[in-house]
Amino acid sequence: MTRIVWQMIKDKLIFPFLDMDIDYYDLSLENRDRTNDEITTDAAKAILQYNVGVKCATITPDAARVEEFKLKKMWKSPNGTIRNILDGTVFRAPIIIRNIPRYVPGWEYPIVIGRHAHADQYKCEQFQTDNTPGTVDLVFHPNDGSESKTVRLFEFKEEDEGGVVMGMYNTKRSIESFARCCFTYALGQGMPLYFSSKNTILKVYDGVFKDVFQQLYDNEYRDQFEKAGLWYEHRLIDDMVAQAIKSKGGFVWACKNYDGDVQSDIVAQGYGSLGLMTSILVCPDGKTVLSEAAHGTVTRHFRAYQVRHGCCCWLPPH
Repeated sequence: MTRIVWQMIKDKLIFPFLDMDIDYYDLSLENRDRTNDEITTDAAKAILQYNVGVKCATITPDAARVEEFKLKKMWKSPNGTIRNILDGTVFRAPIIIRNIPRYVPGWEYPIVIGRHAHADQYKCEQFQTDNTPGTVDLVFHPNDGSESKTVRLFEFKEEDEGGVVMGMYNTKRSIESFARCCFTYALGQGMPLYFSSKNTILKVYDGVFKDVFQQLYDNEYRDQFEKAGLWYEHRLIDDMVAQAIKSKGGFVWACKNYDGDVQSDIVAQGYGSLGLMTSILVCPDGKTVLSEAAHGTVTRHFRAYQVRHGCCCWLPPH
């Protein structure tokens, strides 16, 4: 449904007042399947070239959509593909309207989610094992020829009847870029910054995130924050969720990729609606931005639209 609404917005509010060339990329599920998803990569490269992009909501297929659209495969999230290429931070801020009731009435001020839009679960490799016993290892092969590092992840036994395996990563460069974006954004908005993780469980993985944030704050940002009457603090994700609910808002909440995916929707709904939230991807180069929808394609409304207009309705291009 979003592409229909987006077309109406362009026709009524943009094109009559703005004459400009548009480099358009069709990210419909059918076209992504037709191009083996190369169109998504092309779109991301174009955003890097022009330093700006506007993206409508897109479908990330599940098993049902693969069957419905007769897809070649279950393609990955186009959002994930684009964000991994751009390697930026997604800032999602609520649009507060007085006459829209808030589901969390105590939120008087905005809560802005800063989501690390790179890697983790969104660029992982995963597979399912059959019931054959075997072992799963994580192996790092240094390019300098030094000794490889191997960590035993799990040993599947016959009684386990198989299982699932996932491997994911992130880079220190991207984590540092994420932290800098969050510190800079918080200063610009005049808000304190919180970063949440689960470093008590993911002692190495989340520990690196926590350490990078703290080191940058101590070495580069503490004086600026204190001069502005602001602060930075790390909190465990479960503690931060509880703190956010009982707070009055008024802060930037930096989250890892998956956490930001979940919490941004919770925050948006808490202020009234998933549709009332801005979503801007800020890239590490400081000049490339992507404006995107903070919601999905609104399938249920589209099904109702099909019923009202007939199953053979004409759909305008994205």
